[in-house]
Parts: sequence; C-alpha cells; structure tokens
Amino acid sequence: MATIDRHASTLALAHALSAAERGLAVIPLARTKLPALRSPHHDDPGTAAPCHGACGRLGHGVYDASTDPHRIRELFAAAPWATGYGIACGLPPHHLIGVDLDTKSGADASAALRELALRHLFTIPETVVVTTPSGGRHIWLAGPPDTVVPNSAGRLAPGIDIRGAGGYLVGPGSRTEHGVYGTAPGTAQLPPAPCPPALLRLLTPPPRARHAAPSQTAPEPARQGHGLVQFVLAAHEGQRNTRLFWAACRAYENGIGETLAPHLTDAALQVGLTHREAHSTIASAARLTGHA
Repeated sequence: MATIDRHASTLALAHALSAAERGLAVIPLARTKLPALRSPHHDDPGTAAPCHGACGRLGHGVYDASTDPHRIRELFAAAPWATGYGIACGLPPHHLIGVDLDTKSGADASAALRELALRHLFTIPETVVVTTPSGGRHIWLAGPPDTVVPNSAGRLAPGIDIRGAGGYLVGPGSRTEHGVYGTAPGTAQLPPAPCPPALLRLLTPPPRARHAAPSQTAPEPARQGHGLVQFVLAAHEGQRNTRLFWAACRAYENGIGETLAPHLTDAALQVGLTHREAHSTIASAARLTGHA
C-alpha cells in the first residue's frame, strides 16, 4: 500500500481542479508520474480488446481524464495516495500538444529545438512553460481541432519528446519522486499558444507519397528508400526543406541514410533547392539523429 501524504494529495487535487477550470482534462498521478489508479482489467484473463472506460469503472489512465469537478474529486478520492495530476493532450478545447525538452538523455534538447526553429522558420510563441525537477521543460502548445498529433520520443530530435493524442503531461504543482513540477516565471496564467504551422507539419505524419509500385522482388530498404525520394520529389515551394529534412531523418533512423543521401540530394536539386541547401539539410538530419 502506498504511503499517503495527505498534504501533497490535497495540493494535487487543488491544482487539478484549477487546471480543469481552464478547460484542461486531468487524472490523478502517483509519485512515479504514472496514473494513480490501477486498471480494473489488470487481472482479467486475456481481454479481447483494450477498454478505454466503456466498462464504467475507474482506472483507465488518460481515458479517465475529466474537467468535471465532481468526477475529478471522485478520481482523487479513489486514489488518496496521488501527489500529482496529469493533463490529457489532444482534447478540446485546447487540443494540447506538449513539447518535452528532456535533460536525461545527454542531448541538448533546447539547442536542437532552436536549430529546428531556425531551419524551418518558426518561433515558439509565449505560452505556458512547465519546469521539471530534472531541469527539463514542457512547452504547452494548442493544436488545431482537425489534426491528430501522435506521441513520439526523440523522433523530432534527440531529447525532444512529443505528447499528443492519448498522452498526458505532468501538471505544475505535482510532487513526484524527484521533486515538484512548477511553471516558468510569467507563464502560469498564459493560455496555450497556437502551435506554429511549420512545427505542426514536423509533428504530424506526412501524407503517403504517390508513386509507382516497386518490384515485388525489391528488398525492403530499396522500397523504403524509393518512397522517401518520391516524397521529396512531390514537394512544392515552401515545403522542400521540410520534406527533405523529414525524409533524411527517416533514412538515417532506418540505417540507409548514407546510401540514400546522394539520391535525396538529386531529388532536392530537381525540386529547386541548391546543392548547398540540400547538403546542409541532410547533414542536419544526420546530426539530429546521431549519425553525424
């Protein structure tokens, strides 16, 4: 049985209710940052499909998240050991996106985000910034209602994790095993600012490129490489660097970066980039994926 810290639990509930007043759906968290309530299906023998709360019981993680104060009190009453709260991402009205700049990976996540911003010509607007006990930061952004941003870890750049639909952020005021989450000075009362369109394009899966089906006998890396090259060739003005950067990142992540780089460069030249621009973008992708 978890030790109950009544003071921390009371504070967590108060912070959670305050967040709910701002339209943020919340759940109670344990000191481990995991949902405080155990799944009611934990001991069920082989459930056919995951339950997201249709059974009516508590303990479905982020799917329990609510802005209803009565429901929130019910959740915390069922988990009196909770010392924090999680804020569900992707839900209306804010459709929250969390950009988690981690410090534990050894990568300079803040520098990587600045490099992405310079390369793709966007600026992080003034918005809520949550500070973590380890020295990291969570940047809150609002997404459009018709766009689903997936969760990812290190895909955008080493040390940058994204919390999107089905994910949650640890709310400010939460107490964990490692310390207390807070807000950066001057950001606590800000609304989540709209995600810059150029950044949103990096966070969402690209459309499937239309291209001729490759030979059935072609090995998987060749088929994948062909698709990435075609993805760059389909770029219009204004998205050429973004597409090239994304394709190069995927190539390096899948172990075909060095082989595919000349073909990606040729594709970039065909859509109007200079050799210097193409080389710089591909080199940046290699560096951000740890292959430089």
